[in-house]
Amino acid sequence: MADIPSKPNLTSEEAALFDRDLPEVVEWESFYAEGKRTPLFLRNVPDEHLVGFVEQGRLESGSAIDLGCGIGRNAIYLAKAGFRVDAIDLSRTAITRGRQSAGEGRVRVNFIVGSVFDIPLRENHYDVAYDSGLFHHLPPHRRQTYLDLVRRALKPDGCFGMTCFDATGGQPVEDREIYERGKMPPGIGYSEDRLRGILRRFFEIVELRPMKVCPEDAEVLGMPGLWTVLMKPNRSASL
Repeated sequence: MADIPSKPNLTSEEAALFDRDLPEVVEWESFYAEGKRTPLFLRNVPDEHLVGFVEQGRLESGSAIDLGCGIGRNAIYLAKAGFRVDAIDLSRTAITRGRQSAGEGRVRVNFIVGSVFDIPLRENHYDVAYDSGLFHHLPPHRRQTYLDLVRRALKPDGCFGMTCFDATGGQPVEDREIYERGKMPPGIGYSEDRLRGILRRFFEIVELRPMKVCPEDAEVLGMPGLWTVLMKPNRSASL
């Protein structure tokens, strides 16, 4: 049990076995369909650092993929900024909302319903990959495979932007504890050292900082309890 989660590429059979041991905590279809909660990340505005990366010229127009796109708020922003955007999410309801918002904004986004682990991504294809809240919901045995998948999908000079829970925004549980409990927390909280240690196997970290907290009515989203990261693929990494 201790060795499997650290493997960079599980077979589909191995992953399925561990998935059964750690049932999903957040049922995303009902989360979006029921509409009982109105967290800030359901506002149709992009993340503050994503806007900053684009406005600073750190992300230049090209092809982009939004992984776990939710209602498509960041995908739509990237499309408005001139990117050709694919956007993937498990929730059909969230994707429907994203398509509606994109239509209202008169931008084109290729929305896809499904799992990032089941939809083949072309290697060396994307200039930008973006993840606003998917990584911290991944069970440990999926983490390394996910990072390798993103790294391979990016062009050699591409960029990976990410938002994930810090140790106050999510539960700072160790991997072994998750498997001993047999249950995923609602979101894993990462210390800076732990996050850097996980990411640097696959990426060179350009910037890692706390997300800026923005007013609730701002035109960008900024919340406490989150890290923001900008990375480049580490092509020389030994897996």
